[in-house]
Amino acid sequence: MIQTADRLNSVQEYYFSKKLREVHGLMAQGKPIINMGIGSPDLAPSPLVIKAMQDAVLEEGAHQYQSYQGLPELRKAIASFYENRFNVTVDYNTETLPLMGSKEGIMHISMAFLNSGDEVLIPNPGYPTYTSVTKLVEATPKYYDLTLDNGWFPDIDTLEKEDLSKVKIMWVCYPHMPTGATATREQFAKLVAFAKRNSILLVNDNPYSFVLNDAPTSILEIDGAKEVCLELNSLSKTFNMAGWRVGYVLGNSENINAVLKVKSNMDSGMFYGIQKGAIAALESADEWFEKLNILYSKRRDLMFKLANKLGCTIDINSVGMFVWAKLPTGIESAENFIDNILYEKDIFITPGTIFGSNGEGYIRFSLCVTEDKIREAIDRI
Repeated sequence: MIQTADRLNSVQEYYFSKKLREVHGLMAQGKPIINMGIGSPDLAPSPLVIKAMQDAVLEEGAHQYQSYQGLPELRKAIASFYENRFNVTVDYNTETLPLMGSKEGIMHISMAFLNSGDEVLIPNPGYPTYTSVTKLVEATPKYYDLTLDNGWFPDIDTLEKEDLSKVKIMWVCYPHMPTGATATREQFAKLVAFAKRNSILLVNDNPYSFVLNDAPTSILEIDGAKEVCLELNSLSKTFNMAGWRVGYVLGNSENINAVLKVKSNMDSGMFYGIQKGAIAALESADEWFEKLNILYSKRRDLMFKLANKLGCTIDINSVGMFVWAKLPTGIESAENFIDNILYEKDIFITPGTIFGSNGEGYIRFSLCVTEDKIREAIDRI
């Protein structure tokens, strides 16, 4: 028998990969499942984006291998987007790197900076991929608590008292997934100072800034942040391009080059047409963001009603494309709670526990569901 690598013993199949098979199995049986689990936008990209991609496929050289660093025009569009939307200046030639989705970036960054035995600060609750990738590269997760009482922000003073000598990377994600909490510039400044004091690479995963958020921020706005920070971003949520797989990472040239060393050995460049579509998306006018947020705002209002029907407590000030809800007192298991709803009401909701132990007692609703479907779910409850 062929033996798999030992590293596979440290990780499980991604929750949604496994759970959605179960959900699709129920749908195949004829169950009218309403899927409120995964954050995959159900809306289309802008017509301008689609046309840019369609036109590009007819251009000479469109179907050849592309640069590992992406088209210069795409890197310029990324740099311009950050200057216009965040007032952050980056060199498009040396401080930006397009990625095939920010999830790819999590792996590339980890491979570029982590050795076996290094430790990684990971938020609890937080995106499960931070943990799985850390284990795959044979580093060690070191979880830090995020709690409602502290606004889902790390307690820097408590962290500073721990042994951080082996910590190489700290993952943060603001606006935060799954809770929808935001970080102020003052809080970002504290994180940057913490990273500098402890020689830690601080990586902010920032794909939700423009969804139901009146004040988009970047950790790179903080003076000196590029010395110790990278920021990941994505076109998946903001521009309804999840299946296109377009993301990017920004930081100083030395750190970007380290990531490029890994990336250039793992792919052969992003398809030309997709890059052209991405450029059009990044050049979107304010109207695009306004229309998107009007639609998501209506969905969120209905999702609040659904959460209330279930006896949950929600934070009306949270941002992003999810609603994070605290279960009623007395409910001991989020997973049992959502399974009961799945099998009794044909509604799939994500249990907070998949994001870490501090997610127990919470569930997460995705706003990637039509208003009619949310109303139907309310009626079923």
